[in-house]
Amino acid sequence: MAKSQPMRKGLRSLTWLLVLIAGLIAINGAGVIWGGGSWTPKLALDLEGGTQIVLAPQLESGQTVSEEQMTQAVAIIRQRVDAAGVSEAEINTQGNNNIVVSIPGQPDDATLARIEASAKLDFRAVLLSGAPTSTAVGADGTATPVPVDPTLSTTPAVAPSNGSDLNWVTPALQAEYDAYDCAANSSNNNAAAPADQPLITCDFSDTVKYLLGPVEVPGSDISDAGASMVTSSTGASTGQWAVDLSFNAEGTAAFGDVTSRLNGLTGAQNQFAIVLDGKVLTAPTTNAAITTGNAQITGGFTQDSAKTLADQLKYGALPIGFQVQSSDTISATLGSVQLMSGLLAGAIGLILVVIYSLIQYRALGLVTVASLTIAAIITYLLVTILSWREGYRLSLAGVAGLIVAIGITADSFIVYFERVRDELRDGRGLESAVDAGWKRAIRTIVASDAVNFLAAVVLFILAVGNVRGFALTLGLTTIVDLFVVALFTHPMLQILGQTKFYSGGNKWSGLDPQGLGAVYRGRAQFAPAATVTSGKIAKSSKEALKRQTIAERKAQESSGSKEAN
Repeated sequence: MAKSQPMRKGLRSLTWLLVLIAGLIAINGAGVIWGGGSWTPKLALDLEGGTQIVLAPQLESGQTVSEEQMTQAVAIIRQRVDAAGVSEAEINTQGNNNIVVSIPGQPDDATLARIEASAKLDFRAVLLSGAPTSTAVGADGTATPVPVDPTLSTTPAVAPSNGSDLNWVTPALQAEYDAYDCAANSSNNNAAAPADQPLITCDFSDTVKYLLGPVEVPGSDISDAGASMVTSSTGASTGQWAVDLSFNAEGTAAFGDVTSRLNGLTGAQNQFAIVLDGKVLTAPTTNAAITTGNAQITGGFTQDSAKTLADQLKYGALPIGFQVQSSDTISATLGSVQLMSGLLAGAIGLILVVIYSLIQYRALGLVTVASLTIAAIITYLLVTILSWREGYRLSLAGVAGLIVAIGITADSFIVYFERVRDELRDGRGLESAVDAGWKRAIRTIVASDAVNFLAAVVLFILAVGNVRGFALTLGLTTIVDLFVVALFTHPMLQILGQTKFYSGGNKWSGLDPQGLGAVYRGRAQFAPAATVTSGKIAKSSKEALKRQTIAERKAQESSGSKEAN
């Protein structure tokens, strides 16, 4: 026997639903096998515990930290942590000086580097460069430390005209440069060096020593940064990673002026040092003036190190330097007891929804139970995939969002079922009532879910911490609700409407004549039942009248006025 059109449509929708679920399972399975994923979502700080890092500012004698600097530092660190894919982290101030960063689980080295590094980037012209030695070979052939004469002049004889002017190199600065030992000074914090004065430092490998001019382009002039592969002139990849920089208007002009000047110089003075936290990251030679505002940093980066540096530069340098004061493992603040309490509350809510559905809709309530099960499976898979791919961690607030979703999903089913029953009361056949009820119900469901989703988006954008977890799960489950109603609930009613149990109006189907105040006549027609009391008919009519839309009421009133005329 050939399948009816509603049966074919229902089966087609259910097939797409199975494809969707199978696809989610396949994606998560691939993550488990090849990408370090898991079949369970990661838990947040309040449920699993994690690592607490206390950052203390590096201050010179007499220097203090302002409240504005601490607020700015907290905001920058939060952006860096979010860029690393770590969710549900907590960043707060402790007293007037320290910043406390609490991260779920055990953070990797790249995440710690994002948090700890001050990422103060400067561009300085190179005055001198050479081997890192601090000794001199005398006439007798022995190497002795370079002496520093305290009586040497520290003031330039002629005022320097630009950052490449060798008049910056005073006798005292030359002696200090000669005596500078890269290995002995590798732990020095040169990031706090004055921006308007020369700087003696080394590269990160301590293999080259530099004497640099004042800062000519500050890192704050960087408007954007990203990591990419270096390509040759033919467009082929070289296999090396680099950090791409884009400057703002001021940075573009300053960078263009400096590179135009350096392009006409020779030797070490042709180099433009990129200084990160007081150390020379790289000092490339200048082959042309760069006036476009775009530059690229190369220097033995890996993909992870390039992305880490790009994130640090993109979200700004910390206003002051910080050092790790302590790093400790912390236990869950809420723990498994609170999680079990939340899950118990969700289970009780779910049981009440199921009981209500079975009492109100009888066998039709089983569709509600099945729909909630499908919604739970899809939501669980999505949360697990987000945990693997985006670093999302499920907090107690997120669990609350999932519990709220039970009510949102059940509400959609109730709206749909009642619309179908209203159509049946109006005399439609079951097959026609399912389609007509769906067209009316879907508008209400979409409007309701749109409001919930908009609220979740606004909350996610404006909130921080655990509240964002609640907003994410609320928005996610709202979208899942639409998919489940469209791909499962409605198709199931289309299919069940073809069965004798439902189409015949069995008293346990939820569509029985006594419950609706109507009986079936012929294949699928309704007429008032002789066995139904007038009071029951009147009650059902009033119920149908209450559920009319404003447009339907106006149409009925208009029809009544025409008949009266």
